[in-house]
Amino acid sequence: MKLSRKLPLNAIRVFEAVARLGSFTRAGEELGMTQTAVSYQVKLLEEHLGELLFIREARRITLTQTGEQLLPKVSEAFGLLSEAISEARQEAGGILEIRSTPTFASHWLARHIGAFQLQNPGLAVRILRIEKPMDFRQDNADIAIWRGERPPADVDAQELFRLHYAPMLSPKLAETIGGVTNPADLLKLPLIGGSSKWWRIWFQSNGTDTPLPGTSTIDADGALDLEGSAAIAGHGVALLSPFLHREELNTGRLIMPFDVFKEDDKTYWLISPKSRRKSAKVVAFRQWMTETLPPSAAPGASADQ
Repeated sequence: MKLSRKLPLNAIRVFEAVARLGSFTRAGEELGMTQTAVSYQVKLLEEHLGELLFIREARRITLTQTGEQLLPKVSEAFGLLSEAISEARQEAGGILEIRSTPTFASHWLARHIGAFQLQNPGLAVRILRIEKPMDFRQDNADIAIWRGERPPADVDAQELFRLHYAPMLSPKLAETIGGVTNPADLLKLPLIGGSSKWWRIWFQSNGTDTPLPGTSTIDADGALDLEGSAAIAGHGVALLSPFLHREELNTGRLIMPFDVFKEDDKTYWLISPKSRRKSAKVVAFRQWMTETLPPSAAPGASADQ
């Protein structure tokens, strides 16, 4: 007997959409079906199982116990199907899709990825910046560079490095106070993200245990690329990573008066779906990253020297 006759696949697809969206109407809009058609498909699946899947109330629906048991496996199955189709499409098209935290994407990956492409001329690379945790069932990427205390569950994960941060500012801003020779001099200048506990930790580690000034320019919520741009423009002093801002330091757009660092409390991870662990392009990128990152960026070491 054909699989399509054993399992009401279309009805299962409709059930997943209704359960995920919590609405017959919204599921119909997503699937291009009328609400009546959606209800009919759910009814078919309920008849197939001999159990109700939803409790229908006046203005809302909720899953029954059977529906709650069914949904996780159905969602997982559709996620695996989506990964399989995406993998087949991207392998056929020779595309490696990488998701990365914004600053690492712009300040390291984009500056070095050309070397990877020279080694893999038949492979196109697509880099997308991410701000939220990865869900490979929804985001059909091959690889992600993610910063966190631990990697997400159910992925292949490789620890990369932890960053260290030190104050950086433009030379012209330093000149406005006659130069920066000791940590206390920085208190005369606007601190970018001055409300951050990291500033207090950094000053205390340098023997300066005084209240931080109220003068602060912007608070980019830890977005290092934005804070770095503000520092280059002379809007204040930012806690930045020399690993990510090496080019700006080498060209003199930024200076780092002190080599005392605040260690990041999170780690950068290289993660990928377990279903793609043997993919040639994923293996190639992992190897390239291992070979290209500086030795000091090994797990447990600073990436800044």
